[in-house]
Amino acid sequence: MTTAPDAAASTSGPNSPAPETGAARRFRPDIEGLRAVAILAVLLYHAGLPLTGGYVGVDVFFVLSGFLMTRLILDEIERTGTLSIGRFYARRARRLLPAVAVVLAAVALLSWVLLSPVDRDSVATDLVASALYAINWWLSGQAVDYFAAGLQASPVQHFWSLAVEEQFYLVWPLLLLGAAWLVKRVTGTGAPRRALLAVVLGTGAVSLVYSLFGTLTAADTAYFDTFGRGWEFAVGGAVALVPITRLTPRAATLLALAGLAAIGWSVVSFDETTLFPTPWALLPVLGTAAVIAAGTAVPSVRPLQLLAVPVMRHVGRISYSWYLWHWPALVFAAAVFGELSATEGLVAVAAAYVPAVATYHLVEQPFRRSAAFQRPRPALTLGAACTAIAVTAGLVLSLTIPSLPTKAPNEAAGAPALGHGEAVQRSVDAVRPEPRQAPQDWPRNYDDGCHADQPETTSPACVYGDPESDRTVVLFGDSHAMQYFPALERLAKDRGWRLVSLTKSGCPPPQVNLFNDALRRYYTECDTWRADMLRRIKEKEQPDLVLTGGRDTYTVMDDQRRLDPADSAEALRDGYTETLTELRSTGARVVTIKDNPHPDKDVPSCVSRAPQQLDECAISQDTAFAYPQVADHAADRVEGARLLDATPAFCRDGTCPAVIGDVVVYGVTTHLTATYARTLAPWLDEQLSSLNALV
Repeated sequence: MTTAPDAAASTSGPNSPAPETGAARRFRPDIEGLRAVAILAVLLYHAGLPLTGGYVGVDVFFVLSGFLMTRLILDEIERTGTLSIGRFYARRARRLLPAVAVVLAAVALLSWVLLSPVDRDSVATDLVASALYAINWWLSGQAVDYFAAGLQASPVQHFWSLAVEEQFYLVWPLLLLGAAWLVKRVTGTGAPRRALLAVVLGTGAVSLVYSLFGTLTAADTAYFDTFGRGWEFAVGGAVALVPITRLTPRAATLLALAGLAAIGWSVVSFDETTLFPTPWALLPVLGTAAVIAAGTAVPSVRPLQLLAVPVMRHVGRISYSWYLWHWPALVFAAAVFGELSATEGLVAVAAAYVPAVATYHLVEQPFRRSAAFQRPRPALTLGAACTAIAVTAGLVLSLTIPSLPTKAPNEAAGAPALGHGEAVQRSVDAVRPEPRQAPQDWPRNYDDGCHADQPETTSPACVYGDPESDRTVVLFGDSHAMQYFPALERLAKDRGWRLVSLTKSGCPPPQVNLFNDALRRYYTECDTWRADMLRRIKEKEQPDLVLTGGRDTYTVMDDQRRLDPADSAEALRDGYTETLTELRSTGARVVTIKDNPHPDKDVPSCVSRAPQQLDECAISQDTAFAYPQVADHAADRVEGARLLDATPAFCRDGTCPAVIGDVVVYGVTTHLTATYARTLAPWLDEQLSSLNALV
């Protein structure tokens, strides 16, 4: 999840920075040990051990980076009066980029061998974004939930933190050099420490406020945001700029112990529900700063000596390479063996130690020490070449991905084929949509901006079918309701309905307080939207028919407590009953759709891998519905409400196929493709007629 910071500023050797003098600028073996603490926390967390807050290792690394880089910059400015930007970037290039090129090229090769065409397509884009140090913004734009990603995530998703650090390395020296130049220009003095500290503290304060706002509003995107992480680097920078020399050994010991305790408590106590990065990242960040400060003042105290033992220094020294390799090892092991247990995850992480050590000795150190790359121009040329290699690996992977032939719309039967022939379509020569496009095969109303995203609390006036019709049909619910829009739109056109689409991400009809996994907080926006839409349905739309539905697997909150799955299901049933009763009070016919099957695998990926063995991609009906049922129980409680059981549209003889009538059924996770949903129109027409719900 994180990358180790550049070790050049704290590693002895012929290519290290100029020798440092004084307590503040000596080699710090305790920092190598602290780096080991951080990487071990991340590795064990990713392996699946119960260190639920191990992701805070990234915050430890960010503080260390801020400290080391600021100390290096301050030293050069105080010695020379300026900073060579070329030499600074050259050090980063020869230290970091060769290893990155090797790992990304290896990931491209392993992806080609081990992953499905759909997965390769995603990885190819991620490789390019990683090579250009922009993957954190790419992930943020996709609103990737790091905590829910699991081992189906990209094998280079962990590069997000390396991208954040590289962006820090790019801007930080320019910021501090500009501050030093301004002080010298205004005051004529060459002692800029106070000015640099003011800039660092000011930047950190702005970033902290920005991070807090971002976390409270959209934690899923704030997690990857460079601007929201800047304050962590600033804390490390402030420690480098503040002289810390007046601590007694006892005080330094207590400070170091308190800092390590803060990090340790974060590792064992935080989890995926912790509001992160702000404010809770303050604990490991300030803990890291405390350990660094203690070592600056009194380096010989016992806790720091323990950090500096040989095994800790060794792990810290190879932490960068081990970090680069460990996540691909986990992802590819899962691709081969299936979901990994904690023991298997630990084995995969341990196995990554081998290429990590090899990369450190055969790539990192030779390029860092090579006399040919000590001057800025050759080093920067090396960096550009490494970046080009990594980008090329992604592009080549993309160009070598095979595609299944795509059928024309009138050639793919879809849902009607389920009632004919075998229950499971066992092979396909041409399909629709092409599996690589299935995850983007969303209904038209989503593309039109008519589906409310998580931050939104209202829906626009999106009307389909015949806007002038005196018969109004409302589609109301979350994305599991939205996925029926293509079929409903066909009926609206055929029957002359005025169709109003009111749907929102992660916001089902039941009137309950929900915990949002991505936002990692109470989903207040859902309550506001739901209440507003119910009011709109009753007062403005006055529908003849309301078709409603939603996913049955949400976590409900009771005050500040999250309910377990069984209690959440019961609360959802009660909340759904309340909503259906309210909708029935309008006089409209009300039909609630039973939630669809939940595949236990990535269907487009499976289809692209095994088009001639589609039975491997099918799901047993028992597995597909192995979640608490909500809609059917609620419909039974409300007089006049009708339940539409969609199971026969997806499953037959106990099996739910992945491809039906040459159409891929599922796109993203449990969502239907718009193509398949469109073929449900005749079935939906028949079902609504049998329920006496047509208008």
